[in-house]
Parts: sequence; structure tokens; C-alpha cells
Amino acid sequence: MAKFGPGLLWDSRQPVASWAAVAVNLVVGIGWIVAFARFLRAQDDLQRKIMQDALTVTLGVGWVAGFGYVVADTAGLVAYDVGIAVFAVFLGAVYLAAVIVGKIRYR
Repeated sequence: MAKFGPGLLWDSRQPVASWAAVAVNLVVGIGWIVAFARFLRAQDDLQRKIMQDALTVTLGVGWVAGFGYVVADTAGLVAYDVGIAVFAVFLGAVYLAAVIVGKIRYR
């Protein structure tokens, strides 16, 4: 909404509507985080451990890959500009792989 709204739903010279859309996105994101934390607390101990280990791996890979990309891009080594959506999909794949590895490990 914050990205497409200024061109499709309201005039791009109205920053109040754009800031309101950003605020809505932030509120929804905070709600998503709270819901996931509740979901994680409702899991049994083994499932919680698997998911927390997967989240730890995903955070580490995100930091290393993210900063590695920034350094490579700053040095002019990256020919293709990778968007944030590709990074989110990459982190999702890492999380899924880490959950599968955790389930196999604790079988």
C-alpha cells in the first residue's frame, strides 16, 4: 500500500497518506511478530528448540549474506542489483532448510 498507493490511490504530493500507509504496514508487522511469538510459546519443547535453532541460523545467514552483499556492492563487484524481495525469499529458504535439518536431526 505504501509503495503503490501514491501512484494509484492518492496523489503523490500528499505525504500524510503515504506516512499513514507506512504506519499501517508497521502496525501489521508488529502484530505479525506478536502472533508468531505466541505461536512459538504454544509449541512443545522440541518443536520450539527446532524453530529457535532455525531462526538463529537464519539470523546469522542474514547478517553475513546481507553485509557481504553490501560490501561487494560498495566495491563494485555486483553487476545485478538484488532487491529486498529476493533477500526475503532467500531467508525464507534458509529458514525452511534449517527447520527440515532440525527435524531430521532430532528424529
